[in-house]
Amino acid sequence: MLRHTGAIARRNLLQVVNDRGAILDATLMPMIFTLIFVYVFGGAIANDQNDYKQYLLPGIMVQTVSFASRLTGVTLNVDASRGVMDRLRSLPIARSAVLTARISADMCRMLLGQLVMFVFALIIGFRVQTDVVSALAAIGVLLAYGFALCWISAFIGLAIKSPETVQSVGFIWTIPLQFGSSMFVPLDTMPGWLRAFAQVNPTTLVTDTCRALFVGGPVAPSALGAFLWIGGIVVVFVPLSVWKYRRYT
Repeated sequence: MLRHTGAIARRNLLQVVNDRGAILDATLMPMIFTLIFVYVFGGAIANDQNDYKQYLLPGIMVQTVSFASRLTGVTLNVDASRGVMDRLRSLPIARSAVLTARISADMCRMLLGQLVMFVFALIIGFRVQTDVVSALAAIGVLLAYGFALCWISAFIGLAIKSPETVQSVGFIWTIPLQFGSSMFVPLDTMPGWLRAFAQVNPTTLVTDTCRALFVGGPVAPSALGAFLWIGGIVVVFVPLSVWKYRRYT
């Protein structure tokens, strides 16, 4: 099964290498968001662009995995609509290899996006104020959250027939998680009803955890909630995705 997964994952990675749009989505879009929020809105939001960089950049790195996770559902849907899954089903391979290879390839793409985004953050002035171990732990939390989001995206990609619809739905379900969170602004600036949602939003918990690991602060409260959400999403959406994949094929 591992050999089959590796072979299909290699095929998926080669697709990404040849798809400039996928690479730009994983690397360039977060950079554009960073420049807009820091240099256009930063002064208005925080009165100091340098302080806002320290606040914003961990959130942008969470947004990077959110952007990247949408492609999981789209690529699975495209493979299904083009008959690639039927072709793979006709081969003597482990059936689980298709899904695990897709997720494995997307995790490699997410790691690349995180590394590029981290280097870009350092270039524009972001500084890690903790230590190397904490920074690596933050990257690990980001990848764990991205892993969970990929399974949500996989389920959507297998549940909907049209690639265009999958892309639209993938955009719609990630927007409330991103903007209804502490990713861009502190929660105390929000109205009460939105703050109540943002406080339990997994994106808020992951962002606050990464922010504490990068720039300092209490980690445990947000980390506990973040990993409860990550574990819950995986427990729910991995079986759902496998079920939809079996029905699809």
